[in-house]
This record gives sequence, structure tokens and C-alpha cells, in this order.
Amino acid sequence: MRELLKGPHRFTALREALPGISPHTLTSRLRQFEAHGIVTRTTYAEIPPRVEYRLTPLGEGLRDVLEAMATWAQAVPEPDVTV
Repeated sequence: MRELLKGPHRFTALREALPGISPHTLTSRLRQFEAHGIVTRTTYAEIPPRVEYRLTPLGEGLRDVLEAMATWAQAVPEPDVTV
């Protein structure tokens, strides 16, 4: 979701922006978001086919929530590991 807030992305770009996520997990998450109306998937009739993901208006409605969570996360102090 975070990456799609920046605009439409292709699958490969999303996977590269999320190190450690498997293609299977990313596909599963994108399908779930699509099923809930948060993301749209557009396939372009090209060779090779190009697929693009973008937030729907419903997904865009999460922008304020996600940005607030990011702001909060940046304000949380690092844990003291010397305990």
C-alpha cells in the first residue's frame, strides 16, 4: 500500500521496493486488496503483457491513516538493548 500511495506501479517495481517479500506473498496481498476494492489491476495488451496496480478511491481514502501511522512510527524511540 505504501508504494501505491506514490502512484501506479508494476509488479516488479513493487517487489523491488519491498525487500524480502516473496512473489507469492505479494501476489496474494495484491489479490486481497483487489477483492476488497482497495487496488485495481490493469492489464495492457502488449507483448510481453504489462500489468499495473493502482489505488482505487477507496484505497486513496487510507492515505491519511497510513501517513499518520508512518509519522507515529518515526517518533517511536529506538528500544534500549542494554537492558
